[in-house]
Order: sequence, then structure tokens, then C-alpha cells
Amino acid sequence: MHNRVDDEADRRVQDEFMCAGRACGHDEWAGAGFRPFMERVIMNRFTKAAVLGLVLATAAPLAAEAQSLVDRREYRQDRRDDRDDYRRERRDDRRDWRNGEYDSRNQYRRDRRDDNRDFRAERRDDRRDFRRDQRWDRNNRDWWRGRDDFRDYRGARNGYWYAPSYGYYRVEPRYYNQRWSRGGYLPSHYRGYYVRDPYTYGLRQAPRGYRYVHAGNDIVLIATASGLIASVLSGTY
Repeated sequence: MHNRVDDEADRRVQDEFMCAGRACGHDEWAGAGFRPFMERVIMNRFTKAAVLGLVLATAAPLAAEAQSLVDRREYRQDRRDDRDDYRRERRDDRRDWRNGEYDSRNQYRRDRRDDNRDFRAERRDDRRDFRRDQRWDRNNRDWWRGRDDFRDYRGARNGYWYAPSYGYYRVEPRYYNQRWSRGGYLPSHYRGYYVRDPYTYGLRQAPRGYRYVHAGNDIVLIATASGLIASVLSGTY
């Protein structure tokens, strides 16, 4: 159908061209040279049609590929935007969580500091009251009862001294009933039983280079380097 229409169109063009030639006095248009000319016209038409078809056939896939490329770019951009939004939301969530966690930790630490401060203050008060109630009293021979540092004390034992917080330890017979005095010397193997809380016995802090030491039921202030006795508190229990 397509070829028949084209042939009829070519014939109409040829007839019109020949008629126009005769009317204008150009009889040669109707001669033998007309046919090659028309063939060239027809060939040019076919060439243009082929080129146009080739262009159309090539352009369609290119357009489809270009559209696919645009779609992929848009998809990738959408994915990047989604990831960026997700990361921002996660950062915001972590920031909020950390701020809340930080505030909670700070509050918890403040509460603990306050509790510890109150506990220490109460413990100091308790110790102060306890010491005031259970300090050494020369007029009360049972002042030591109930104290932790005397929990192992069971009275005097022959051949032993007792040091509060240390317990019983053996002593040479010649020192068992020794009466210490200022200017004397405490033997080196008895100098390690330090008085842990001089305030319990109403004593001040020992001067630099001196220590209070239990010696029997006495307390002596000695020079740590030589054992020289500087003062004596007798009969503490």
C-alpha cells in the first residue's frame, strides 16, 4: 500500500513537471533527459527518508537512555537525601540522649556528694560524741569497756603487756613492772605499739620526731630515733 501511493505520487509529480515544461517552451524536459533527473529526485527523497528513519531509530534509544540516566540520578539523590536526614536525626537523638544522660549523671553525682558529705558530718559528730563519752577518765577505771580497741582485753596477764588495738604481747620479766620516767629509754622492741588516737587520752598531737607509745598500761612520749622518753602518762587502764 505504501509503495503504490508513492508511485502514484511520483507519476503525478512527473506529469505536472512535463506539463509545466511544455507550457514554458521547454520541450527538452519531456525528452530522454528527464528520466535520469527524476530518478535523482526520487533517490534524494529515499535518501532523506532513510536518513530520517535512521535518526529516529537512533534518537529513540538515546532518549530512553537519557531518561533512564536522569531517573537514576534522581534516585541516587533521593537516597543521599534520605541518608542525610537519617544521620541528622540520629545525631539529634544521640545529642538529646547524651544531654539527658549527662544531666542525670550530674544530678546523681551531686546527690552522692551531698549524701557523702552528710554521712561524713554525721560520722564525725558520732565519733566526737563517742570520744567524749569514752575518753580516758582517771577516776573511772572501767572507761575502756565497750571500746573496739579493748575488745580482746581480758585483764592483766603475767608476762604480757596489752596494747589497745594490738592485743597481748610478751614482755621480758625485768620490764613487766617497770616504772617509766622522763629521761629514760624505751627498749627498741617495744617502740612499735603506737597510740592510734592520742585525743582519747586527752593528749595533744605529738611533736615532729616523737610518737606516743603504749608501754604496759602506761603511755610514753618517745623520740622515734632514739627511744628517749619525753613524758609519761601512767595507769591509763
